[in-house]
Amino acid sequence: MSIPLAERIRPKSLDEIVGQSHLMGEGKPLRRIIESGTIPNLIFYGPSGVGKTTIARFIAENANMTMYKLNGTSASVADIKQIIAETEMIGGMNGILLYLDEIQYLNKKQQQSLLEYIENGKITLISSTTENPYFYVYNAIISRSTVFEFKPVTPEQISPAIKRAFDLMAQDIGTEVMLEEGVVEHIARGCGGDVRKSINTVELCVLSAENGAKGELLVKMDTVRELTQRSNMRYDREGDEHYDILSALQKSIRGSDENAAIHYAARLIEAGDIISLCRRLLVIASEDVGLAYPMAVVITKSCVDSALQLGLPEARIPLAEAVIMLATSPKSNSAYMAMNNALEDVKNNGPLDFPRHLQNKHFDGADAKVRGQHYLYPHDYPDHWVKQQYLPDALKDRVYYEYGENKTEQAAKAYWAKVKGDKNG
Repeated sequence: MSIPLAERIRPKSLDEIVGQSHLMGEGKPLRRIIESGTIPNLIFYGPSGVGKTTIARFIAENANMTMYKLNGTSASVADIKQIIAETEMIGGMNGILLYLDEIQYLNKKQQQSLLEYIENGKITLISSTTENPYFYVYNAIISRSTVFEFKPVTPEQISPAIKRAFDLMAQDIGTEVMLEEGVVEHIARGCGGDVRKSINTVELCVLSAENGAKGELLVKMDTVRELTQRSNMRYDREGDEHYDILSALQKSIRGSDENAAIHYAARLIEAGDIISLCRRLLVIASEDVGLAYPMAVVITKSCVDSALQLGLPEARIPLAEAVIMLATSPKSNSAYMAMNNALEDVKNNGPLDFPRHLQNKHFDGADAKVRGQHYLYPHDYPDHWVKQQYLPDALKDRVYYEYGENKTEQAAKAYWAKVKGDKNG
C-alpha cells in the first residue's frame, strides 16, 4: 500500500491508456511512432494527469531503451551530464531515453546543454510541459523535436479507470467496497480531466469510507462531494490550465455575454489561477475586440499589470474591469484574419522579392534592370499619401484586411476612401 494507487493502476498496454484517442487511436501518428520502435525527440504538451509520463514509459519499453526521468523544477546541468555519462556504460547499449518533465522550468543555458547530445543521438529526449512549448521551450530544441498536444480526458473516458481503481483498492484491503449511486460519475466529472487526480480521489474515498453492517466499506456521495471539491481546489491552485474554462471565458466574451464571462473568470480566480486568466484576456483584446476598439488592448494590459502587482484577493477588481470591458466592447477580428491570410501567403510563396524602391540599399549592380531607388516619400505629398506599389509583384493586388462593420473601422475606411479616391481620380 506504500506505492500510490495511481502508480499501481498505470495501463499495461497502449489500449488501456485513458483518452488521447487523437494521438493513440489505431493508425494515429503517435501510436505509429511507438509501434515503429524508432523514436524521434518528442515534446508532450498538455495539462497534468492525462498520460504524458505513462506514454513516455511505453515508448522506452517498446524500444528497449533505458529511461531516465528528470523534473525541470529541480534538474541541473550536472544531472543531465550524469545521464549523458551513462551512454558509455552497458545500460546505454540500446539507447537512453531522457524524460524531462516540466521542461519549461529549465533556463535557456540548461536547455542548451541538451542540444549536442540530442543532435549526435546519444540520448532521445521526450520532454513534457503544461505550458505552450512555443513560448517556453528553447527554439533549437523545438526545431529538433515533434510536438504532440495532449487534451484533458472526458468524464466518460475516465469512468472505467475509476472503476478499476475501486476494484484494486478492494483487492488490496481484502474487503468489499460498496459505492452509492453516482459516485463514479461524480469523481469523473469533478477532477477536471486529470486521470491521476481522479485515482487519488478514489484512494481517499476508500480510506475515509464508513463501515457497513456486514464488514463492507461504504463510499457515500457526501464524502465523495467533499473530497472531490477539496481535490479540485488543490488541482487548480497548483497552476494546471483549465482549457475548457479558458475556452468558455473567451467564447463568452466573444459572444458579448458579460455575465457568463464574469462567471468563468471567477472560477479561475477562485482557483488562484490569475496567470492563465491574464494571458487569455490579453489575447482576447486583440483577437476578438481588435480594431473595433483599439484602446481595449491598452486598458486590458493596464488591468493585467495592476492585477499582477496587487495579487489576490485585490487582483479580482482590475480583472473584473477588463472582463466586463471586453465583453461589452464592439467586436472585430479583422486584424486577426488579416494576419492569418498574410501568413498563409508567406507559407505558400516563401520569401518573395519586394519592390526595388522599398529596399534599404542605394547602389545598383551592373545587371540591374531598373537603376535608382525611386522611392516616393509619402510625407512630401498632400494627406501624407502617394500611390506606389508595396507588395511583391506576385501579390501586388492581394487584399488581406477587410474593414470591420463597426464605427471605428468604418470611419478609417471612409477617410482612406476619400484620400485615395481623390488622388486616383
